Amino acid sequence: MKALIQRVRQASVTVDGRETGAIDHGLLAFIGVERDDDEVQAERLLHKLLHYRVFSDPEGKMNRNLQQAEGGLLLVSQFTLAADTRKGMRPSFSSAAPPAEGQRLFDHLVARARAAWPGVATGEFGADMQVALINDGPVTFLLESR
Repeated sequence: MKALIQRVRQASVTVDGRETGAIDHGLLAFIGVERDDDEVQAERLLHKLLHYRVFSDPEGKMNRNLQQAEGGLLLVSQFTLAADTRKGMRPSFSSAAPPAEGQRLFDHLVARARAAWPGVATGEFGADMQVALINDGPVTFLLESR
């Protein structure tokens, strides 16, 4: 699994004019599920999402994680993160998990995240989503569970 994370001051997801999730300061995480992913990768990725130190401490160094910063976590499924872009001018999605498996693992990640942290919001798997954010920094990282 992959997560493209951005430290945000606020972020929200809208589907068909309806807001499905929103956070104030915290992390916006676009989640890509790959063909060979399973619950182990989801657990590893969740650990990174909650503990990766991208928030400033009082000295201005990135020393605090999401929980220490008391931030929100907005999880958004992002099929295109699983694309292979190494060849040609068109992405290949052969490494992406099939839709049903992608949704199952994304839902697993969301359930485990909500059990571990109260400030979790989501987009809607497979929907045409509009994501609004105010990037903080900007600070952006690609996390991988493998």
